Formats: sequence, structure tokens, C-alpha cells
Amino acid sequence: MSRIIVITSGKGGVGKTTCTANLGMALAQRGRQVVLVDADFGLRNLDLLLGLENRIVYTAVEVIAGECRLEQALVRDKREPRVTLLPAAQNRTKDAINSEQMTQLIEKLAASGYDYIIIDCPAGIETGFKNAIAAASEAAIVTTPEIAAVRDADRVVGLLEASNIKKINLIVNRLKPAMVEANDMMSVQDVQEILAIPLMGVIPDDECVIVSTNKGEPVVLSANSSLPKAAFANIAGRLEGEKVDFLELKEPNEGFLARIKRLFWK
Repeated sequence: MSRIIVITSGKGGVGKTTCTANLGMALAQRGRQVVLVDADFGLRNLDLLLGLENRIVYTAVEVIAGECRLEQALVRDKREPRVTLLPAAQNRTKDAINSEQMTQLIEKLAASGYDYIIIDCPAGIETGFKNAIAAASEAAIVTTPEIAAVRDADRVVGLLEASNIKKINLIVNRLKPAMVEANDMMSVQDVQEILAIPLMGVIPDDECVIVSTNKGEPVVLSANSSLPKAAFANIAGRLEGEKVDFLELKEPNEGFLARIKRLFWK
């Protein structure tokens, strides 16, 4: 049985697509067969983050219209062959398909034997959102530690529950420990208290994620170690049912010599 997970948030710009790409790759690195479904019709970006934009011939819309076979629209990643992308159409609107068609599409993918079907949900709570969650059996809500993003995430939790999606987990993205320590940013605990759903992972804010995004190479594929890379790997482990400790993301205490150096040798 395929696990069908929708990655959603409500608010745009919180990192849903980045989480989708990296989580898919992290699961594939564990030997799982993963298909990533871009459900953001009209504004697709998942292909860019995976570096697969030049290999797209057909999209989900052509599959639904019967203009090509499902296999023709799927794009396999050459770096990690266990990851496959089903792209969205960039020149169509979000109402190009309906919930029933999306469900049929996901059912075809599930019949193909994938371990995970991960759906990248568009921002908002309108047609695109309803289509993306139609076939999902579980969800991961991505939010940044900002009040507007958390409020939108809280609204989405209610909509998911109303759609009978009961297994809902939380990913807190772009956490800045220094700002949390200074009480300038909501803490993970603050977000958890508001949303009241289980925490699946915390991704620290790091420039390496921006660099990897611009390169079309998920950070989990980087040869360099980083906290975001480790965080995504840990989320994959928790999805697999493993008990994985959360990363220590507090700001390190500055030693006496370091303070002296900062004060006198700027």
C-alpha cells in the first residue's frame, strides 16, 4: 500500500515545495520508491527545485485528457532513480482538473507500487487545495514561526480534519534560533501549542537551502553536511516509524575569548 501524503500550509512562501523535494529524496535514499506529484497547476515549481524542468514533455493534464499514458508524463531523477516526478501544467489554471480526476490519477500511481506518493499542494484553500488533498490519507503542514503563517496553518488543520484526514503532522521551517532566544521569533513550542498536532521536524534557516534551490539540487543530495540536510533525513526516519531525536538548534554560548576577539578585532 502506498502512503499518500499531502504537503500543505495555507500560506504561500513557507517552503512546501522545498520540503516536498527534500523529503522525497531523503526517503529515496532510504531505499523507498517515491513519486512526487506537483498539484500546483499554473505555478509549478517542483520541477525547478529538482532540476528536472528541461526533461518535461507531458504533464498530469495530458494524462487526464487521455493525450498520453501516465508513464509518458513521469520523469525519473537520474541522480536518485527511486524518485519520480509527475509535473503540473504551467499553462493551465488550478481548475484544469477536479478532485475526482486527481483521485483517479493518484490511484493509478498507487497501483504502480510506489512506497510514497507525496503531493505538493498549492497555496490557499480554494480549488487547488481541495484537489490536492482529495486522495491523501495523511498530511504534513509546513509553517514558518510567524503568526500569519501559523494562523493559516491552523485553518488548514481544521479543513483537513473535516476532509477526514486525521493523520496530520507539523514541520516548522526556517527557524532562527538566535531570534527565538531573543524573543523576536515564535519558538517551536509556541507553534505546537497553537496548532496542537504532532511535530515531525524542524528545519533551521540556512543559506545552503537557498543555494541548493537555485541549483535545482535538493540539499539532501549535497556532499556537504548541514543542519537542514540532517533535519530532512531525520524527518524521513520519523515517517518510517523510527524514534529520532530532534536536532539541537540553540545558539551556542559565545566563549570569553570569542567575545574579546569580537569586541577588539572587528
